[in-house]
Amino acid sequence: MAECNHDCASCTANCGSREGGAAGVPGKEAPHKLSKIKKVIGIVSGKGGVGKSLVTSLMAVSARRLDYEVAVLDADITGPSIGHTFGIKQKAVGNELGILPVISKTGIKLMSVNFMLPEETDPVVWRGSMISNAVKQFWTDVIWDDVDFMFVDMPPGTGDVPLTVFQSLPVDGIIVVASPQDLVSMIVEKAVKMANMMNVPVLGLVENMSYATCPDCGKKIYIFGEGKIEETAAKYNLPVLAKLPIDPQLAKNCDQGVIELFEGDYMKKAMEAVEKLLDK
Repeated sequence: MAECNHDCASCTANCGSREGGAAGVPGKEAPHKLSKIKKVIGIVSGKGGVGKSLVTSLMAVSARRLDYEVAVLDADITGPSIGHTFGIKQKAVGNELGILPVISKTGIKLMSVNFMLPEETDPVVWRGSMISNAVKQFWTDVIWDDVDFMFVDMPPGTGDVPLTVFQSLPVDGIIVVASPQDLVSMIVEKAVKMANMMNVPVLGLVENMSYATCPDCGKKIYIFGEGKIEETAAKYNLPVLAKLPIDPQLAKNCDQGVIELFEGDYMKKAMEAVEKLLDK
């Protein structure tokens, strides 16, 4: 075995520090040797269509507005949407050292499978093992450089990709996204139980499509009912980090690829929970 020179970027020894990944966690994949990633946050849900990509994007933009170095790893290989939300049209490029992330207008580092496809509408028809390997390569082969917070946009459910992320990446915590329909309890519980099985901390819950605001009187209208997310949060002693409204302007920002222009402080409490991880 080669002698350790305490410089992991050029070290050839398979010592405990090198095998520990981004945060010295045994058994995790190490990121690219030119990457230094402080905290990894997963955005998850037990089902699709609840707004994980929206929450991921809002968290990334909120963190960037606080002057943090931010990255987004789009782990939803078969249903990627991060590129569209940020209005990215160019393709990822690389050099002899690795793959370079695409940079958004405000300086957020992004990587998605759509950046590597000839057309963004081309389907990714891969089996689970190939999808999982792609996610790991986004972690190990992309030159992320210095990152304070990396947000990982997960596919729905508790299958191959969430398992790969939890097992391979040093995830510091997850945010669970849900909608306010009656099945929210079952959906959230699946995600929370998986996180507990993998010993990954749950930072809290975000309810998307929580309410609509009357344009005339400003009253909040709870279209799907009120209070369901609080019941589930109380059951698992978790905080509700945000309640996102049905906001036509926010939807328009996503559709037009200008999510970085969104107004509001929806994610303030969620960002406070994420920032606390830097003190640990």
